[in-house]
Amino acid sequence: MNPEPVLRVHNLSIELPAGADRSHAVHGISLDVRKGEILCVIGESGSGKSVLSAAIMGDYAKGLRHAGGAIEFCGEDICALDEARLRQLRGNRIAMIFQEPMAALNPAIRIGRQVEEIFEIHAAQMPAAERRERMLALLESTQLPDPPRIANSFPHQLSGGQCQRVVIAMALAMTPDLLIADEPTTALDVTTQAQVLKLVHDLRGRGQHGILFITHDFGVVAQIADRIGVMEGGRLVEIGERDQVLNAPAHAYTRKLIAAVPALHPELRAPCADGEMALRIEHLTKTYDVGGRAVAALRNVSLNLPRGKTLAIVGESGSGKSTLVKAAIRLVDSDSGHVWVGDTDFLALGGAALAANRRRIQMIFQDPYGSLNPRHRVGDIIARAAQLRGLSAKDAWVEAGDLLVRVGLKRDALQRKPRQFSGGQRQRIGIARALAMRPEVLIADESVSALDVSVQKQVLELLADLQQQLNLSILFITHDLRVAAQISDHIAVMRQGEVVEYGSAEQVLLRPQNSYTQALLAAAPGASELPACGPPLRLIHPAAR
Repeated sequence: MNPEPVLRVHNLSIELPAGADRSHAVHGISLDVRKGEILCVIGESGSGKSVLSAAIMGDYAKGLRHAGGAIEFCGEDICALDEARLRQLRGNRIAMIFQEPMAALNPAIRIGRQVEEIFEIHAAQMPAAERRERMLALLESTQLPDPPRIANSFPHQLSGGQCQRVVIAMALAMTPDLLIADEPTTALDVTTQAQVLKLVHDLRGRGQHGILFITHDFGVVAQIADRIGVMEGGRLVEIGERDQVLNAPAHAYTRKLIAAVPALHPELRAPCADGEMALRIEHLTKTYDVGGRAVAALRNVSLNLPRGKTLAIVGESGSGKSTLVKAAIRLVDSDSGHVWVGDTDFLALGGAALAANRRRIQMIFQDPYGSLNPRHRVGDIIARAAQLRGLSAKDAWVEAGDLLVRVGLKRDALQRKPRQFSGGQRQRIGIARALAMRPEVLIADESVSALDVSVQKQVLELLADLQQQLNLSILFITHDLRVAAQISDHIAVMRQGEVVEYGSAEQVLLRPQNSYTQALLAAAPGASELPACGPPLRLIHPAAR
């Protein structure tokens, strides 16, 4: 017999302000969440997932308006409660785990103090000694190592995964009836993600909490969901048991999303013939001084990227991936080693020679909005890069329009600003800006990690198309093994500043030799639960088919 729902959403509608792309952020939504179950709500950006979760907390963004329906939590209608009652519920009986733990934690307050504040707000009579005891027990229950040390640390002294566990501990402090998790694993590497998902799954098993899990990752859904709700354009288009939705989806939109999930197994490709190297990294080392202690970020790293091919670099946070690319493009100085772009030792250049050669190696950043000047028109952003290459202002503007068309946008986008585009469109603009420099090597640093599966597929196909058209060489940094499987010719696996495995995508993913690589593959969410997913990218190495 199913337990009584802790949450019932009935025919909920929330209006968007006039002039928005549709009338309602969510429209006619009905669902329930029971204690001891995980309901995963999935959908693309803009589908209304986060608006729904915020509404359940009684927290509407500016301009949104409750237009009808009810949100019944343990017999109370959230939509009818005043702010005082909502404050009593938030963090107490309804708790939220946010996507970005560093933004949810106060950087100036120690971890233990932040957890204890929950008890001060919702259990004011609790003695100080009991607050500290319960705080340490919470940190231990979320499998954080050495709780007293963690409690005495500031957020910046912890890893991303540890900060996310702290946020979970804070959410669990008052043993809430309803736990809302809004994209809590998006920015985590696969092993940390697996640990957090196991923790969420274990919480479900205790039967104390109903869990509403918001995500766009079907691997996560396959691993932890009891039931799945699918949202499109503010509407709930499908809801059902996990296996039914994943294996026999009823709605065309659900089928489209599942088809866009990249397969974990790579396409079999013809071996790369020996040829010219676009990028050679030789014996690169980098050591940081952290509080008087030497920390080796790169340990004698050597890699080759053939011209016109893609090398994916995978590994956990802290493995050295980002330091490697920053050292390669001279954003940080390495201690020793060489980076050859073609026949040029990039690390030996200086002054005018360095400035002239920088265009040969360009980067697409993880956060396109953060890397685009919000005050400038898109045309100015791209044209500026073309002017740095030597074009006149007039010719650069024409080329900016041509590049927008090439990346799948319209020429009239030249006149608009970054905020007027979706995440996927902004990433296309970032690609266009990088191409304006006519690079030989393109570095993509987690450039699709925050995108929905369907948008992610579009961007990956775009990169594959551009690689074929322009003979680009791509260094692709990612923690998503499914993405690496689809886009790469070769894969390098990094751990603690070293390359522990290197080979063809087929070899590394299907026949891994290193135990660390094997652990990464085993930790990939949904590796065994998901059905066979989307086809290989259509324009990757067509000659090999």
